[in-house]
Amino acid sequence: MGIELNRTAAGPAHVPISLSLPFHCESLREVHAPAHVLIPYLDDHAQLAAHMSKSSWMMLGSRMTIELDASQGRDVGAHICLAGRALGIPLSVEEVVIERQPPLRKVWQTVGIPRLLVIGDYRMGFEIRPLASSVSLRVFIDYALPTKFPGSALGPLLGAFYARWCTASMAQDAANHFPCTER
Repeated sequence: MGIELNRTAAGPAHVPISLSLPFHCESLREVHAPAHVLIPYLDDHAQLAAHMSKSSWMMLGSRMTIELDASQGRDVGAHICLAGRALGIPLSVEEVVIERQPPLRKVWQTVGIPRLLVIGDYRMGFEIRPLASSVSLRVFIDYALPTKFPGSALGPLLGAFYARWCTASMAQDAANHFPCTER
């Protein structure tokens, strides 16, 4: 049975790097794979952000395309771009990898001005902690609310809900990719 924790709180749980990020959300799951097997899956941003590239009700029926640089988002300094439309509004965000400690941790954050509907700037990442026969995966996001309309109106209503969905999707997708084979 998987560990599950979704927590959203006002106030930073981590010291932000050059961004004012007053909100925090994280999801924790048990994944039945060793860290060295899990890290290639998590290090692949196309897989990690798969929930964003599929049409869903959380994406208002739209989807984002993911564009990766030559390192495929795997190196510190790597750039990752997401773009799409929701309700006819163009959306885009550029991220840069700011920390990478395989097989245990990776962090990326927004650069430039994100054009998103319910969250603004963010710093996101994951941590892997070995357990006896599996690992604990923590996916987290520290974020700010959008400052321009319509995000400034939607963010306070939906930002925490979206952050919870995003972190939970990434963690659960990894857990589903490595199901427990013990019977």
